[in-house]
Amino acid sequence: MPMDLHAADALVTGYEDLIEDLRLPDPDDRHVLAAAIRGRADLIVTTNLRDFPANVLGQFGIEPQHPDEFVLSLLDLAPDLVTGAARDHRESLKNSPVTIEQYLETLAIQGLTRTVRVLRGDMS
Repeated sequence: MPMDLHAADALVTGYEDLIEDLRLPDPDDRHVLAAAIRGRADLIVTTNLRDFPANVLGQFGIEPQHPDEFVLSLLDLAPDLVTGAARDHRESLKNSPVTIEQYLETLAIQGLTRTVRVLRGDMS
């Protein structure tokens, strides 16, 4: 289901004219930066930090951030909300139910290792 059906401001359009002038290590990622610029984003959350150098994004007032760092910052701001969302997501996996440990291991495999250390105590 498209995100813009749930968050009115999630769909960014009209960014295509910016793509050609942007320079990133991987030219195929320029559309992401263009959409972030047009959408006035503060962050690009990605595991692919080397293709979104801070010195390039900084020119546009945008910071690259690893998902683990992003979720940890959310945990600092609203720990009960984030922990509840993780619990709700795990419990929603009805077709392939997973234990808390399996869920946390999947997050760790995805690179959320520090987040898992925090959640491990909160989800049991």
